Order: sequence, then structure tokens, then C-alpha cells
Amino acid sequence: MMFLAIYFFILGLIVGSFLNVVIYRLPEEKSIIKPPSHCPHCNTRLKVIDLIPVLSFLITGAKCRYCGASISWQYPFVELLTGIFFLAAYLNFGLTAEFFLMLLLLSALIVISVIDYKYMIIPNVITYSGILIGFISAIIFDYLSIFDSLLGIVIPALILLAVALIFKGGMGMGDVKLVAMLGAFLGYKYSLMSIFIGSLVGSVIGLSLMGLGVIDRKDRIPFGPFICLGAVIMIFFGEQLIDLYFAIFL
Repeated sequence: MMFLAIYFFILGLIVGSFLNVVIYRLPEEKSIIKPPSHCPHCNTRLKVIDLIPVLSFLITGAKCRYCGASISWQYPFVELLTGIFFLAAYLNFGLTAEFFLMLLLLSALIVISVIDYKYMIIPNVITYSGILIGFISAIIFDYLSIFDSLLGIVIPALILLAVALIFKGGMGMGDVKLVAMLGAFLGYKYSLMSIFIGSLVGSVIGLSLMGLGVIDRKDRIPFGPFICLGAVIMIFFGEQLIDLYFAIFL
């Protein structure tokens, strides 16, 4: 078990390195395969020593070895976060079909969160693919019923769509597609709870930033990262939270 735990943590670091490529290239509509990894400032092709997750960043002092340009802390953060998620998923689900599906979903949530935070967009290629993969997975595997997956696609999306139409500018269609993707993988209960948790955390952070004068009411705050945070919490603690809810309110 210890060997596999270390293995999946390292695998997560490597996958996180690839996710950084996706985060950088997808919003610019560039291929995530070609050209090979290179410095965005001097265009020098990176060698293997430059691509070791986290360590390369620390060894070079957060600078490109070839031109000295600064490297964003986003890169080691995404790599380390992916490694932690992969490890946590293995410890939580074991070597099951659900485990591998959650690795895929968690990876997508990381990419969506960073892209939405940086560019205020949620790529359709991720959400549409996620909806399809999640629903097909519910058909093939027995971790989630087809009916629950279908309801998960429809109900949370309709709720956010209504919010987006009523409060124009407060919610984007990308968020609607995101919760549909979550519902396809997790079912309607977990998806709705993800929205609730995301709304709660987003409201607290938004009000705090306004109180500190960092933003004002007219500033837009991307909601996608908060929904993704809610989804991550539900993935790892969903059963406990739902049990707690029923214990308190029912």
C-alpha cells in the first residue's frame, strides 16, 4: 500500500506538469501536444532536467535556465496539488473504477479552476467531454446509477441556468455546463451540494474582499473555482457531510 501511495503521488506530480501545459495552451487554442514544452519567453525547448515536477522550479530559483525569465508559482502549485489529490483519491477509493474516474474528474477540476481564475472562462471542450465521459461511465460501471447521473446532468444545470437568466452577469453559461459535468460523474445530490458549498465559500471570500476594499460590487469574481472546491470536498467527504446534514435537519 505504501508503494502504491508513493507511486500515485509521483504520478500526480507528473500529470500536474501536463495539466500546466493544458492550462497555458487551451485558452489560446493551441495544441497541447505540439510543439514540445518550451520557455514562453525565449522559446527554448526544455530538457528533461527542466521538467522535473516541483524540483526543477526550486533548483532554478523560479527562473528559466536559458533566459532568466521568472516562472510562475502556478506551475509547482498545480503539480503538488495534483499529486496530493491523486494520493488522497487512492487512499479514499483504493484501486477501483471509481478511483480512476475521480482522478480524471479531479484533473479536470484543477484545469477548470485555474483557467477560470485567470481568464474568466470555462472551456467547453472540458465540460462537454466530461458530461459524455461521466454519463458513459455510469452506464459501464456500477458506482453510480444511470438515472442518478442523468438527473445530475439536468437538475443542477437547470437551477444554475435559472439563476443565470434571472441575475444576468452574476453567473455564466460555463458554470451551468460545469455543474452538469459534475452531476454526470457524481450524481445530483453531490452536484447540488457542490453548488451550495461553492456559493457559501464564494460569498464569504467575496464579502471579505469587498470589506477590505480589494474589490467592489462591480468587480466580477469567477464562480467556477468555488464550485470546483465544493466538488472536491464532496468527492472526499460527501457521505460524512450528507449524514451530518440529515442528523442536524431531519
